Amino acid sequence: MKEIFVLAEHRRGELRDVTFEMLTKGRELSQKINADLTVVLLGHGVNEFAKRLADHTKRVLIVDDPRLENFNSEAYQRVLSHLIPERKPSLTLIGHTSFGVDLAPRLAAELNVPLATDCVDLDFEGEKLVVFRQVYGGKVNVKASLRKSDSYIVTLRPAAFEVQEVKPLGGEIVEIPSPLTEDITYKKFIKFFEPPAGEVDIAAADIIIAVGRGIKDLDNMPVVKKLAEALGGVLACSRPIVDKGWLPSDRQVGTSGKTVKPKLYIAVGISGASQHVSGMKNADLIIAINKDPKAPIFRTANYGVVEDLFKVVPTLTDRILKEKTSK
Repeated sequence: MKEIFVLAEHRRGELRDVTFEMLTKGRELSQKINADLTVVLLGHGVNEFAKRLADHTKRVLIVDDPRLENFNSEAYQRVLSHLIPERKPSLTLIGHTSFGVDLAPRLAAELNVPLATDCVDLDFEGEKLVVFRQVYGGKVNVKASLRKSDSYIVTLRPAAFEVQEVKPLGGEIVEIPSPLTEDITYKKFIKFFEPPAGEVDIAAADIIIAVGRGIKDLDNMPVVKKLAEALGGVLACSRPIVDKGWLPSDRQVGTSGKTVKPKLYIAVGISGASQHVSGMKNADLIIAINKDPKAPIFRTANYGVVEDLFKVVPTLTDRILKEKTSK
């Protein structure tokens, strides 16, 4: 029976969203090629993760080892370079995250299997794998065909797929003995570095209010900041705002910033260049405010307001605050 691997990604006691996004795509592919969908879970004391993942897949292969408690690309590589040749999956999916970028190329090189990175989609055409990637800052989608192989490794861009809930599958949990025989001393986890006080992770936010060059001046930023505070959201931006130094780079949305998938995304004074849109197009609800009726952002938005942001945003903020105080 054919098999597709999905490498579970977890950090600090939480499964990362990209794991369930990969499972959604993995289920689709497994049905197409008649393969079993298998999650590979590496860690220590992660039985609860295994139970949760079993509801989304045919089986969970769990390798429990204290040396896997925190991500270490060398340790992960040693385990996977043992598992993949043994089980011969047709495809191994890994998140295109800081973890995946570190792990996937070295793993593919060791196993001598084709690798495609930062993919936004993929499919099997016959026995050959085709992938879709974005180039020129997201302006062009490229379809690429990988050389024929018995096994492939692909890293998938976070937020590229919408998570689909499924009826619990009750997959089996299989414990695999750890192939690690010694500590890895030349490359080891030291500690997590917390972001500076007051900073936020926009990729984890449910509500994002993003500002673009339409804000015109740094002195006008409080207008949008007040809206973000009224909605309980976070402030983000397009690249011109970072280039001007008005917000730090970790607030930038787009191909050269972060990919986000909030429940609500309000684009304020953002024209909608493809580089920005590719980083937020999968938000559940997108509202655009721009005085230019031909702004490209309106092609992506669910709702659009063609008006001067300096008229709309203060009025919207006041209305939200009044609704809050009236309750």
